Amino acid sequence: MKQLITLSNRAANRIKEIISKDQNSIGVRIGVKSGGCAGMSYIMEYAKENNPNDEIIEDKGVKVFVDPGAIMYLLGTEMDYKEEEFSSSFVFNNPNETERCGCGESFKV
Repeated sequence: MKQLITLSNRAANRIKEIISKDQNSIGVRIGVKSGGCAGMSYIMEYAKENNPNDEIIEDKGVKVFVDPGAIMYLLGTEMDYKEEEFSSSFVFNNPNETERCGCGESFKV
């Protein structure tokens, strides 16, 4: 079975950096919500505690908590971190996407 989410080395290192600055954080939580021009957006936040229904992924020394409502949208996704001259952001390479908006902020499955 395919792993729900995998992390690139860049993404794992950036998450380690981020959570090291927040002592109450045990990892990051990823989910999806309705919105954006293509219909769905990724959401990411500090995980302060383990919600009983979260799917927990441990990859490259990092814990990623996946909201149960997002699992079917994220299966097989690779999370990367991209740094460019004027911006840096987490990027989701999601094989389930059928459409992505031009700004890359939302998607459709």
